Amino acid sequence: MILQSLKPTKIVLITSGQPATNPRLVKEADALTEAGYEVVVLYQYYSHWATELDKVLLKTKRWKAIKVGGDPNQDKIAYFKSKIAHKISKALSAQLGFRWGLPLSAIGRATPSLIAEAKNIKADLYIAHNLAALPAAVIAAKKHHAKCGFDAEDFHRNEVADGQDRFDVKLKTEIENRFLNKLDYLTTSSDQIGLAYQSIYPKLNPITILNVFPTTQYTPNKIGNGLKLFWFSQTVGAGRGLEDVIKALAQLKDLDIELHLLGNADEQSQSSIKVTGEKLGLHDRKIIFHSPIPPDDIVRFASAFDIGLATEIGIPRNRDLCLTNKLFTYLNAGLAVIATDTSAQKAFMEKYPQIGSVYPIGNLEALINIISNYYHDRTRLEEAQFNSLSLANQTLNWENEKSKFLLIVKNVL
Repeated sequence: MILQSLKPTKIVLITSGQPATNPRLVKEADALTEAGYEVVVLYQYYSHWATELDKVLLKTKRWKAIKVGGDPNQDKIAYFKSKIAHKISKALSAQLGFRWGLPLSAIGRATPSLIAEAKNIKADLYIAHNLAALPAAVIAAKKHHAKCGFDAEDFHRNEVADGQDRFDVKLKTEIENRFLNKLDYLTTSSDQIGLAYQSIYPKLNPITILNVFPTTQYTPNKIGNGLKLFWFSQTVGAGRGLEDVIKALAQLKDLDIELHLLGNADEQSQSSIKVTGEKLGLHDRKIIFHSPIPPDDIVRFASAFDIGLATEIGIPRNRDLCLTNKLFTYLNAGLAVIATDTSAQKAFMEKYPQIGSVYPIGNLEALINIISNYYHDRTRLEEAQFNSLSLANQTLNWENEKSKFLLIVKNVL
């Protein structure tokens, strides 16, 4: 008798974004592939710049990636049909309530397409990233009598607003209530997010998987008397604490300090930020914008700067509870960290005080003093940079968090 070789366990990861916009998903997909699982990633169109980055990213991956829901350039009909259906579903949900399948269309433009494609793929485990992907994982798992998990990188119901009367809050709460209790596991990006979800859904047992990255060998090597501050996100804009940084730099305009911003910023956003600085007397050459780059290149890019800024303002609630990937990028790049005292960041900086400084949200004087002290005390700056890199290489890295993640998957299967 000829023995047939066993097929590898199949795992489908689902996101309502694109791989280039979801580093956590990419790290999980890579880790699962390396561990011998057959991995499929379902995703949808998010933006042109993410599509350009995906062209580079996906060439290097061994897992299969499937885009659904159309594309404004390559599949216009499907894209605009889904966009219209999404808008209609949101309008009807706002008027009639969350009846029938309206929430599934209202939560994400391509959520119905993600659901349909996930149901067409028989797998052993479905893992959702982003709330609009959660229904697809749970529904597909139910159809195929499989397992399902969800990675809550954010506290989703308060991702955009806090008011219970806000439509976005109501819609996301509805999705969470429908699907979270049907999960076989839940991971979160901070202890604070996990506690927030567990207080609402006591049966859940969230496990924290930090937004860390693989270890690197970038050693702090900042030469010169100037100081280069660095901040990045998918989109550069208001409401992320940059306003206070610009005000602080205006007070320190006689010092050789630059602010570098990496992310998608249109001309209007760039002009608004520079005009804000100019009104305060800060020359626009001290604010430098950088276009988005592939996620795998961010740590190397960041290593050229001195200080990483984690300036969340704590509103809405998600911003108070989350630990963003920028914070851990700074560690890997060997940067000193300046962070606001959101609940999550304050706890983190109190646990690891050697990597930088924390200041009260909105306390401009405290921020000015911190920046000035680092400018004038290079020894203190270099110690914080060295400590950041050491912490990343020894403790807070993907090698350690990956082991936790793979154990979760193994136990669920």
